[in-house]
Amino acid sequence: MNVCIKVIPHSEQKYPTCGDWRYDADGTLQIRISKLGNWRYEMLVAVHELVEVLICKHRGISVKAVDRFDIAYEKNRKPSDESEPGDEPSAPYVNEHCAATGVERILAMLLGVKWKRYEEAINRLP
Repeated sequence: MNVCIKVIPHSEQKYPTCGDWRYDADGTLQIRISKLGNWRYEMLVAVHELVEVLICKHRGISVKAVDRFDIAYEKNRKPSDESEPGDEPSAPYVNEHCAATGVERILAMLLGVKWKRYEEAINRLP
């Protein structure tokens, strides 16, 4: 499996998210991370997305199912809501997302990243 991880301007995400994954026609896994101005933050998002997609692939959860849920969630989001779609119990990938967050938190600790500051940086994205 080929994997391509790219940091992109947040405005280039297909919907309001700091990390996204999909497959190209040739099967290459594409992971897109919003530019956060801190390599550790960006790589934390990348690792989260990689862990999440690998578990989803293993369990047969499609990109289409995840995107459908996330896009609807974002469309109905209230302005002050900073929750993660994947934390919603009805998300088709809730367990996969929570496992990825666990790995992300461990890596954050090992990289000396303060979780609250990291979350604040993500929530500042337009």
